[in-house]
Amino acid sequence: MKKFFALALALVLALSLTACGNSGNKTIKVGATPAPHCEILEVAKEVLAKDGYTLEIQEFNDYVVPNTAVEDGDLDANYFQHITYMNTFNGEHGTHLVSVAGIHYEPFGLYAGKTASTDALADGAQIAVPNDPSNEARALQLLQQEGLITLKEGVGLDATKDDITANPKNLEIVEVEAQLLPTTLQDVDMAVINGNYAIDAGLKVSEAVAVEAADGVAAEAYVNILTVKEGKENDEGIKALVKALQSAEVKAFIEKTYEGAVVPLF
Repeated sequence: MKKFFALALALVLALSLTACGNSGNKTIKVGATPAPHCEILEVAKEVLAKDGYTLEIQEFNDYVVPNTAVEDGDLDANYFQHITYMNTFNGEHGTHLVSVAGIHYEPFGLYAGKTASTDALADGAQIAVPNDPSNEARALQLLQQEGLITLKEGVGLDATKDDITANPKNLEIVEVEAQLLPTTLQDVDMAVINGNYAIDAGLKVSEAVAVEAADGVAAEAYVNILTVKEGKENDEGIKALVKALQSAEVKAFIEKTYEGAVVPLF
């Protein structure tokens, strides 16, 4: 009888430990910027719960820490950046980040500050743009799209201020940290603002002076992605997260909530 109880106790303990192990494996830690990424993840969280997963969402307000946290293993994934930025980050920091899914596209917008329209821009007007390389190139491409500047032929998404070959209005390009761009509108004539920071600031893409063309190079190059460290692509939790982010529930939420400021790509 004692032997029976000992075996029974051992079995209970083993099952308990297994359950704890499975519970741990069912928790996914993801870093994201507030809007729209955290908001979209909240919807995915509900979808994941149906499959027994717990999604822990950690909010960040910069473009560096979420990547280093994934690289160091403090996060399982992040969802805040486009693929071009991730590739640039890997090259500059020696990280090993990879995309496991494209989720959405956020059109860049040119928003009015002290000047209401491009026609009204005075000589020497100031236009604020993101100061990180990939997003600044994107901003410059939008300014070229609107005929405000001309860039060297072929520079594409590697464009910098040094590649401007024509600037009829002698515009001053002011480089600012991406998250601070909305706060500069009162001080500059216009600003090119990332979609997520525009949403955070209550700016509507429908009110922008100009928006990236839907068929332009940016739509393909700047798809927002779910990012993991290389080697984690086939983890079951990551596969479940991809499925949730590309679910019908998430798509319906994006289309209803953001009214064109965020475009699902699935």
